[in-house]
Amino acid sequence: MSRIGKKPVALPKGVTATVQDGTVSVKGPKGELKVVLVPEVEASLEDGGINVKPRADDQRSRAMWGLSRTLVNNLVTGVTTGFSQQLEINGVGYRAAVQGKNLQLQLGFSHEVLYPIPQGITIVAEKPTLLTVSGSDRQMVGQVASEIRAYRPPEPYKGKGVKYAEERIRRKEGKKK
Repeated sequence: MSRIGKKPVALPKGVTATVQDGTVSVKGPKGELKVVLVPEVEASLEDGGINVKPRADDQRSRAMWGLSRTLVNNLVTGVTTGFSQQLEINGVGYRAAVQGKNLQLQLGFSHEVLYPIPQGITIVAEKPTLLTVSGSDRQMVGQVASEIRAYRPPEPYKGKGVKYAEERIRRKEGKKK
C-alpha cells in the first residue's frame, strides 16, 4: 500500500479541478496545468480534494499510485505558489543577465551563450552571479535549471561553473610538485 497515494490532494480556495478520461486539470491564480495519468490508476474528485486509486492490485498499479498522486499534488502547488530553483555562477568573469526573452551567459567561452527563456518560465538575475528560475510547472523549472547548468557544470578543482544553490561540490586536491 502506498502511504503517499492514500492521502487525498486538498484543493485550497481559488483552485478548481476537473477529472475526465484519465486527465486531471487544475486551474488557479498562477495559471492552468494538466497531467495525463497512466491507465493503471484512476482519479476522482471527492469532498474538496482529489483521490487517486489503483485500478488493480498488481505491482505496476501500486508503483504508479504514489507517483500519480505526487504529480497531481505538484499541479495544485504549482498553480497556487509555484516552484523556483536558484543557480549560482562561480568563476572569474562568469556572469549572467536577462535581456528580453533571452538569458545571456558569460561562462569563460570565447562567445556569449544565449539561452531562450521558454514560455511559462521567469528567470531573474538577482546578482550577476545568482539566478532564480521560477514557474508553475515543476518539471519545466527543473529542466530549464538543468539545461543552464549543463553549459558549464561545476568542476572539482577550482569549483568554477554553474551549480544549484543547495548543491555541494566535492573539491579535489590539485597536482603536487
